[in-house]
Parts: sequence; C-alpha cells; structure tokens
Amino acid sequence: METNSPAEELPALYRAILDRVAELEAAGERATAARLRSDATDAYSRAWDERARRRLETLLRRSDRHDDERHGDRVRRPVTPPRRAMATREH
Repeated sequence: METNSPAEELPALYRAILDRVAELEAAGERATAARLRSDATDAYSRAWDERARRRLETLLRRSDRHDDERHGDRVRRPVTPPRRAMATREH
C-alpha cells in the first residue's frame, strides 16, 4: 500500500484553504485572508509535488494558529487538512 501522490491531494488542500479564507473574511480578517489566498495560490500554481503539498499543509495549520492566538479561548471549528487516502497497487 502506498499513499496518494501529492498531486492527488493538492486540490483538497487548496479547497480547505479557500474555505479558511472565507471564514477569515467573514470574521473581518481581510488582510490575513488576502495573504493566505495569495500564498496558497502561489504554492498551488507551481509544480504539484511533495514540496507544494507540505507548503499548503503549513499554510492551513498556520491559519488555524493565527485564529487561535487572535481569539483566545473562543471556540471555533478548526479546519483540518484532508485525510490522506491510501491507494492500493494492483498487480
């Protein structure tokens, strides 16, 4: 068994980041949302490889930490990266 390639995971990660951008915009965090969108678009528009996957995951985690620091103890549903699906290799 092996994991999906980064190229198979990138669209879901990018979508999760865009969902987070929408949450930030709704909360009035437009500058943070714009920066996150720009950084994610930059990573997504380059080679769809392991480096891009790691970059998008880092951006998503960082956006959650930013919100936690900004709002203290306020409860918010965290945006989590999509789970890595396991692919099977047929012989």
